Amino acid sequence: MKNGVSRLRCQSVLWLTVMLSLLLIGASVKAQNTQKNPPAKQTVMVLTIDGAIGPATRDYVISGIEQAEQSKAQLVMIRMDTPGGLSASMRDMIKKILNSEVPVATWVGPSGSRAASAGTYLLYASHIAAMAPATHLGAATPVPIGGQKPPTPADKAYEALEEATDNKDKQEPTEQASGDKALEDSVAYIRALADQKGRNADWAEQAVRHAATLTAEQALAKNVIDYLAVDEQDLIAQINGQTLQLGRSEVNLELNNPRMESIEPGIKNKILATITNPSLAYILLLIGIYGLILEGYNPGALVPGVIGGICLLVALYAFQILPVNFAGLALIFLGFALIAVEFFVPSFGILGIGGIVSLTFGSVILMDTEVPGFGIPISLIVSIALTAGVLFAGIMYYLAGSFKKPVVSGSESLVGQTGEVVSNHNEHGLRIHLDGENWRAKALTKHHYDVGDTVRVERIDGLTLYVTHLENAS
Repeated sequence: MKNGVSRLRCQSVLWLTVMLSLLLIGASVKAQNTQKNPPAKQTVMVLTIDGAIGPATRDYVISGIEQAEQSKAQLVMIRMDTPGGLSASMRDMIKKILNSEVPVATWVGPSGSRAASAGTYLLYASHIAAMAPATHLGAATPVPIGGQKPPTPADKAYEALEEATDNKDKQEPTEQASGDKALEDSVAYIRALADQKGRNADWAEQAVRHAATLTAEQALAKNVIDYLAVDEQDLIAQINGQTLQLGRSEVNLELNNPRMESIEPGIKNKILATITNPSLAYILLLIGIYGLILEGYNPGALVPGVIGGICLLVALYAFQILPVNFAGLALIFLGFALIAVEFFVPSFGILGIGGIVSLTFGSVILMDTEVPGFGIPISLIVSIALTAGVLFAGIMYYLAGSFKKPVVSGSESLVGQTGEVVSNHNEHGLRIHLDGENWRAKALTKHHYDVGDTVRVERIDGLTLYVTHLENAS
């Protein structure tokens, strides 16, 4: 009995020793992992904006901030180099930044980068604004979608002088009123961002009204940005321990040796960035229309119809999120319709020429914005127009040449052929054998026709052939 109790005690001590050993090993491994990988709260998520700001950039930045919120990251850093972009995409990004649960630091870099137009607004909206040396920002005057550009101060001064000279009041044009409204709206928007973040609101207004610009050093001196940082690590070292106002709460940045995690665009975002390129969307539109036209000319070919339908739908999806002038889109469709009808209606090329002109004008005015990166190159439009013109001219030349060739089908194809007399009854006329058939014929010359003589068809009237005599080949 004592041996059993002793054995049980030994087993208990052994199991207890094993459990304590496992706990110690687990704690040691956890401590090592903690030293190698900082906790999630010291993770810095890095996003990159390189190029014009559009729908794809909007989705990338918003999803990146949401990912940082879910992982409880300490900071979101946006590395930015942009000439500007679409106002709608910019405002959606700013709305997400202002309501983010994670602080957002925007750094214009590396050296040689810029934050022009929409980039200036994003810099003002960020919780931390920084720039690398040899970078600049500004030129935030809004470029309207449709209509004319907002009037410059020189334009307004000239109009004031003209009114004083004429000594009469003039009503402001509708286009200028619309431009002034867009300008004032942009001024109010960037001043609100500056006031919220405690930055220079007066210079922000100058950047919108007069397209003012600043270098990184000037921006720091004028309280436009918060820090001048050579790289991301330099910025993190400067902001470590800073306290930021995030909504109604304050956040203390703990960035002691943080883990930098770059967020790359996903497949969906890459596809969106590709198809929303205006030039590519324009080419897809042309391929789609050409494919459907070829399928209409050759029903059952299937390949042109399938490819054309897919390309056309993808192009239309891209255009519904791009600033498109629908008059230009209608002109493009009208141009292709006129070219297609040309091959069915004899118009001596008028419809085809009108179609090419309509296609060209529609392509020029298709993109309804002057924002950099969202236009269709004129060289591409000219190339497409010249290609369409050459193809149309080639097809018309081929069709014109086909009219000169002899008819090879129908009753008209019998004219000029030779046949053999198989019957000669004056009261019923001649009967000749031609193309495996016997035809009723009438002689056009006074000549005695014998069976076996060779005749040539000069014309046809109904089912009667009018022939002339040839010397018997035999």
